[in-house]
Amino acid sequence: MKSRTPVVIALTAATAAASAMVAVSGPATAQAPNPTDPAAVAALARDSAAALIADRPAVLLASADEVFVQRQVISTDKLQYVPYERTYKGLPVVGGDFVVVTDRAGQTQFTSVAQDRPIGQLAVTPKLSAADSVPFAKAELKTVKNVESTRLVVLNTTGTPALAWESVVNGTRIDDHGDESPSRLTVDVDAATSKVLRTKDNITHVSGTGTGWTVGPVSLDTTLSGGTYSLKDPSLTSLTCQDSATNTTFSGTDNVWGNGTGSNKETGCVDAFYAAQKQKAMLSNWLGRTGFTSNGGAWPIRVGLNQTNAYYDGTQIQIGKNSAGRWISSLDVVGHEIGHGIDDNTPGGISGNGTQEFVGDVFGAATEAFAANPNDPFDYQVGEEVDLVGNGPIRYMYNPSLAGDDNCYSSSTPSQEVHAAAGPGNHWFYLLAEGTNPANGQPASTRCSGSGALTGVGIQTATKIMYNAMLMKTSSSSYLKYRTWTLTSAKALDSTCGLFNKTKAAWDAVNVPAQTADPTCGTTTPTTPPTTPPAGGCTGTNAADVSIPDAGSAVHSNITIGGCARNASATSKVAVNIVHTYRGDVKVDLVAPDGTTYALKAASTSDSADNVSTTYTVNLSGEAANGTWRIRAQDVYSSDSGYINTWTLTL
Repeated sequence: MKSRTPVVIALTAATAAASAMVAVSGPATAQAPNPTDPAAVAALARDSAAALIADRPAVLLASADEVFVQRQVISTDKLQYVPYERTYKGLPVVGGDFVVVTDRAGQTQFTSVAQDRPIGQLAVTPKLSAADSVPFAKAELKTVKNVESTRLVVLNTTGTPALAWESVVNGTRIDDHGDESPSRLTVDVDAATSKVLRTKDNITHVSGTGTGWTVGPVSLDTTLSGGTYSLKDPSLTSLTCQDSATNTTFSGTDNVWGNGTGSNKETGCVDAFYAAQKQKAMLSNWLGRTGFTSNGGAWPIRVGLNQTNAYYDGTQIQIGKNSAGRWISSLDVVGHEIGHGIDDNTPGGISGNGTQEFVGDVFGAATEAFAANPNDPFDYQVGEEVDLVGNGPIRYMYNPSLAGDDNCYSSSTPSQEVHAAAGPGNHWFYLLAEGTNPANGQPASTRCSGSGALTGVGIQTATKIMYNAMLMKTSSSSYLKYRTWTLTSAKALDSTCGLFNKTKAAWDAVNVPAQTADPTCGTTTPTTPPTTPPAGGCTGTNAADVSIPDAGSAVHSNITIGGCARNASATSKVAVNIVHTYRGDVKVDLVAPDGTTYALKAASTSDSADNVSTTYTVNLSGEAANGTWRIRAQDVYSSDSGYINTWTLTL
């Protein structure tokens, strides 16, 4: 159970400013606005970000002795993203990254900051030597092949900032299914106490299932050199397909590849290489991205892993097999693994807190959609072409519960096994792309809360919203921050607010709660809209969302009753629907027109369930019915947040 800390004082301005997305007014440079030259646009972004950072704004939570290191600008058609890392007394700060977002004229629009606490004063002389820290790192694995590197860092991801030895260890671990799996593990060991503070596996997996499918007859772009053809992309030369037993790129004299047999490695490479080239084209055509890595490169794809698995580890993609010995290199599996690499090569690195697998699934679905291969029709199932144990697809994006995963977000989602935690994100993406009742042959989907049909924006636009959100990503990524980032992305991509509204509706529908950092778009809907009472005039509903700030002040939602010339009933009904990831945080009252307060729900440290969806019966016979009634909600503990979704008053 989570601990709960009552809020008795207001948060400081600096701490409040460290939320995932903060709008800022940044300086524009003296150059001409709206340049058309991409290099000039990037230069404006760099200069604008540097000018903003030079003033050390409060949002950065900067301590003394910190230096900010600017990385390469990432450009899209609307916005420029300038990633930064920070050092403290010359040491890299893990969790200190941030992104400055500018428009094409170099005007700063937003900042996205991972760090949620200042480092303060921290001694940087370790009590533990680097060599003495390594055994503690190695102990995190079942077997150890080698220690790749060890460095001294400041760790500022959870709890108190600490000096740590960070090692990257290669070997094997016992995975969530009890199997021994490859691991390339980053381990942070406290440089004073030898306690392991954090582990992060750089290998991201997807379990292979299937019957050895193939994409059928396809065209591949290969390389010819000295009379020999090879499975090397001619324009992205670091993209190759190799035999994992020898790390040798497949080559031949006839430029004819594979024999259609799923257990044949070269045939597996045909499927994998085709998928990778289609993904490369999708990234270019849909998102304007060149290559998979930060500098426009790629990694070798290696077919022949003697496991029922596939993975990306930062240096390669390994493709394993199913129980029938066929290689699991389908469009969506390869697209998923390359998606992990793209995630790793956008600001903040591989997404965390249960979001990384849904990010991979988005790229797998987008690759399958773009390829339009008749042997693997586009759908929102993951690994439907491979079937390890006869249970069909690995995941279903339109209905995650079909594979035993949650459709809806809750406070437990971030702590679930990473593949299971993909359910709410996959569901959100499907609702954004296709809606609840698609007209294109895709299956219907349902909402977790709220009512009414959702209309999708199409997978290309949904992928673009997601990718632009990833360019604001920091190392503190989460479902809650992805909500803010995607809303910011949608708003930037469409000034009419149409994409923003559909993105918000999809997050609401899977119960990812509103955040105080969420942007607004267009004319803000008032929190106290007038209601039109039905016949009889003694009831009303307010369905406008009202965000409830985490551990913040009370908020209100109003209903104005008119045409009910009598006192309220002794059995008046107050139907309340509040979306929240820990409902015990929330205290709810009804406030009558004369100011009298009626307690509906008290806060509780032990009620960890999600959402308040209850009808309260209240004796309001002493109150005149006509007037403005208010629901008052307040989150009195820290860590979770939500919003008033709708409420109905019947007097």
